[in-house]
Amino acid sequence: MTASIKTAMVLAAGLGTRMKPLTDHRPKALVEVAGKALIDHVLDRLGDAGVETAVVNVHHFAEQMEAHLAGRVHPRVVISDERPALLDSGGGIKAARAVLGDDPIFIANIDSLWIDDATPPLEQMKAAWDPARMDMLLLLVPKGQGIGFEGPRGFFMDADGRITHSADDANPAPLANIGFQIMKPSLLDEEPDGAFSILPVWWRLQKTGRIFGVAMDAFWMHVGDPAARDEAEARLT
Repeated sequence: MTASIKTAMVLAAGLGTRMKPLTDHRPKALVEVAGKALIDHVLDRLGDAGVETAVVNVHHFAEQMEAHLAGRVHPRVVISDERPALLDSGGGIKAARAVLGDDPIFIANIDSLWIDDATPPLEQMKAAWDPARMDMLLLLVPKGQGIGFEGPRGFFMDADGRITHSADDANPAPLANIGFQIMKPSLLDEEPDGAFSILPVWWRLQKTGRIFGVAMDAFWMHVGDPAARDEAEARLT
């Protein structure tokens, strides 16, 4: 049975330094690709996947983000304010814990776009999600099936779908993380407040065999810098 996931956390608070000069006067989430802001590409995908509420964290040019998102109704947007300090990937989710609820949620970065011809990647994730076996499920892409990502780091996946994060430059991993996950919010309940990375949570789940992956069929575009933005726009128009 395909999972029904109604809430998402969208990580949009970063400084966007690699996207300069496009982020000199706006947040990375409002950089446009093919006539649409990155944040809207992501929210549209989440809405199509059945998400009703998206919690969006803001920091850099927060007022612009709030103004841009004020009229959004599908999905409904709730702002998680990180103006005082950036909280990193794990801390940002933990700070929004009270509004995320206890059911499994999507986690989404704002710099991943894709072109799909068959099953949409978020539907692949929902179909693969099994809360009896999993605490977290990552959307991955085979290396070479996308643009904007270089380097040996990533994930290995076994025949059952369990994944192992690798930072071994001498043994390049075949799968890249695209920045979309399904997770149980309670995973972070024992983590400290304040800024922290999600990486140690991955490593903890690896030890218990509770972190899985699903490889997307789509062509992925990591929009991390102006050149990648231009290439993504050329493919989408």
